[in-house]
Amino acid sequence: MYIAEETWRANQVDLLVWMAATSRQAIVAGYAQAASDLALRGANGTDTEQDAARFHVWLASTTRPWLIVLDDLTSTADLQGLWPPASASGCTVVTSQLRSSTLQGTGGDLIQVDVFSPSEAGDYLRTRLAEDPNLADDVDGVGADLGHLPLALAQAAAFMLDERLPCTTYRQRFADRRSRLDHIVPDPKSPTGLPDDYARTVTVTLSLSIERADRARPVGLAQPLLELASVLDPTGIPESLFATIAAQQWLSYRRSLAAVDIDSDVDEPMIRSGLQLLHRLNLVTTGAGMIAVHALVQRVSRESLTEDQLGDVVWAVADALVEVWPADERDTASVQRLRSNSAAVYQHGYEALLDPEAHPILFAAANSLGTSGDPASAVIAFQQLLNDRRRLLGPDHPDTLATRLNIAHWQRDAGHAAHAAEAFRSLLSDCLQAFGPYHGMTLAARHNLTRSLDEAGDPAGALEAHRALLVDEYRILGPDHPNTLATRSHIAGCRGETGDLDGAVCAYRELLADDLRVRGPDDPETMMTRAGLAHWRGTAGDPASAAEALQGLLTDRLRVLGATHPETLKTRHALGRWRGEAGDATGAAEAMEVLLADQQKFLGPGHPQTMTTQADLAHWRGMAGDPPGALAALEALFIERVRILGDNHPDTLVLRHNIAGWRGKAGDPAAAMNALEELLVDQTRLLGADHPHTLAVRNSLAGWRGEAGDAVSAVQTFEALLADQVKILDPHHPDTLTTLDNLIEWRSKAGDMYGAAEAANALVAKKTQILGPNHDETLTAQEEAAYWCGAAGDLASAIDLTEAVLAQRMRSNGPNDPRALATRHHLACWHGLAGDPARAATALEQLLSDCMDALGTDHPLTQTISQNLHYWRRCAEDSPQAELPPP
Repeated sequence: MYIAEETWRANQVDLLVWMAATSRQAIVAGYAQAASDLALRGANGTDTEQDAARFHVWLASTTRPWLIVLDDLTSTADLQGLWPPASASGCTVVTSQLRSSTLQGTGGDLIQVDVFSPSEAGDYLRTRLAEDPNLADDVDGVGADLGHLPLALAQAAAFMLDERLPCTTYRQRFADRRSRLDHIVPDPKSPTGLPDDYARTVTVTLSLSIERADRARPVGLAQPLLELASVLDPTGIPESLFATIAAQQWLSYRRSLAAVDIDSDVDEPMIRSGLQLLHRLNLVTTGAGMIAVHALVQRVSRESLTEDQLGDVVWAVADALVEVWPADERDTASVQRLRSNSAAVYQHGYEALLDPEAHPILFAAANSLGTSGDPASAVIAFQQLLNDRRRLLGPDHPDTLATRLNIAHWQRDAGHAAHAAEAFRSLLSDCLQAFGPYHGMTLAARHNLTRSLDEAGDPAGALEAHRALLVDEYRILGPDHPNTLATRSHIAGCRGETGDLDGAVCAYRELLADDLRVRGPDDPETMMTRAGLAHWRGTAGDPASAAEALQGLLTDRLRVLGATHPETLKTRHALGRWRGEAGDATGAAEAMEVLLADQQKFLGPGHPQTMTTQADLAHWRGMAGDPPGALAALEALFIERVRILGDNHPDTLVLRHNIAGWRGKAGDPAAAMNALEELLVDQTRLLGADHPHTLAVRNSLAGWRGEAGDAVSAVQTFEALLADQVKILDPHHPDTLTTLDNLIEWRSKAGDMYGAAEAANALVAKKTQILGPNHDETLTAQEEAAYWCGAAGDLASAIDLTEAVLAQRMRSNGPNDPRALATRHHLACWHGLAGDPARAATALEQLLSDCMDALGTDHPLTQTISQNLHYWRRCAEDSPQAELPPP
């Protein structure tokens, strides 16, 4: 430590990293923290393995001088793939108690750290005791008794200074204590055991210091504090952990067992005094709200405990970690520190934390990896827990099954929906066998399986399963149970995914009323329901209403959660999107740009939300008039997404779809077509032919085939897609209707006006079934069908359809509504085209007067009617060949 500190003070290195090397997880966490502190590109605390790899690469490539200290390495296997690289810029120091043979072949210089020489030991003690020379009456004798061991001498010097104890008296106490403590030293025959004399000497010096601390005020607290610290991360323990209720209660209990008269419980001021006392005696180091303790001090403290006592300590520390764990994990560095301490506790007492029941800290620490944006690491963490739980508790224990539930959950979030669905299906089978159909674990497995069906591309199957689950949850849990409400939320979403947009809006509106009653307006789930309602309002065709609702939700999110909370950032993203959908592409792009800067700052550039916003920013820039810029931004994002998520992740595939679209919009439809053909092969292989994303790629591919000049091929592709969507999705699904609308367009471009009219009439029939005959979308489709009938030469049908639309619009909106006025214009033109230009002119004369009164003379519709009036007047006089009116 002295060498490291002096190197740093002398400005010989730009970077000094000191970390515990007691486990691979501790090393990875240390590397990841260093990457975050250096603000390396992509290092954001959401993926510790990736961040550690970034730091390792940086060490190999940087020219800045660095020093890495890996303290107390317990296994060379823990450094596999993590050894700091050989570099002219840097140096690595590894301290270890491993035998020299174990360290052979590691590629470094092995230096046996010997004890002080007698003269060095004497000089060291005289220097440390210089403030009271009377204490240094036998420094050579103390040095000899302690075997000239540096750590033991440091402890002895601190003890003598604090006690004002001369060397001769210290030697007497040391001799007496050594004879009584031989039985608690670490096993010298173990791979990490210390030599016999070293172990005994260190143990005795530490015990003298601890005994001194226990006698000092606060009496009897030093040993319990060290016992708590002995199972935590030696390089950094949050001081707040010692002040938790769990720590105070355990310290009070442990202190009461001491042979002293204690008449008060432990409180925060007492704990601070105890930690300062340990700092003064060189047993811990305090500073900046953190506690560091040497690994040897931890070992001596632990190995004085029985197995039952160690289990009690581990459980108390785990309780304390749960208390300090933040509900909002926005401070990623602090949360990473808590995860490191949780890992240390598990390492020292995993059996106590698993049997007879799993401690909540194990779930909290592993889930924290997922919620921070690193679901892959969460899967790994839970898999480690699963292995231990199966061994200790058996495969059918509720905790074992709960761990499998978490693994499948994070597999789904990592993009492996199909694997997750299979895992949930297997878990459900085991839960049914172990607990029966109505147990909470069985219901949870059913709930998650239905969600995975939706995400795996089967929203109809998910909807059916959710509805069956809801019946049982109503009966078993009750209508207001959180799981019941959650199932209702998923049903609402599945209704939208299967095409029932109005049903989704209605279901979310009903759920919101119950959420407000049961949970209150500021509950996170209530706010999620509000977000869902806004989403489906926008999807159902009312983006302005969605944006307005999200603006109100954002105000509440800011008040309740703050500006940097991930849910607040999500709300800003949704608000920007629906503003764009409402017609303000430039405003959406500006909002996404500001949001992206905040997400990169608070979440990190590699966070999934950040990358989603990057893609959407590119989209809205393209929609605002810059397709080449959108394409360039998406291609740059693609490189980063492949590096983080891989080629086959669903998000990567979606990005490829978007890139292909913007290639076409940037002026290269052939390249778009080729890219989509390649993507379709991969989508079919990875997701299946029936997955909604695969069907969406087929839809885009058909369109770009047409734009590339092959309208006939576009029609054939749309026709094949439509047949599959009717079978896979539903004849009335929005995606099916979109394909039918596209088919109308490309049949007309291919010259098949009769086919276009046929498809248009089919679309009217479906919208009439879904929305009713009087819905505005149905009427708009009916007017478009009239146009295609007219284009195909069936003017009588065109007139009949337009008259029916006009009658309904007059009833619903009145004669001066712009849509009714536009329909009157179309009807007049159809009469003219049917051979009655005089009737057309007469109708347009009255319509022009009405438009001037309702819309004004400068309105585009008024001006168009004026032009057409002159045309039909001339036609009534000269009978020229007329052309179709605008659709």
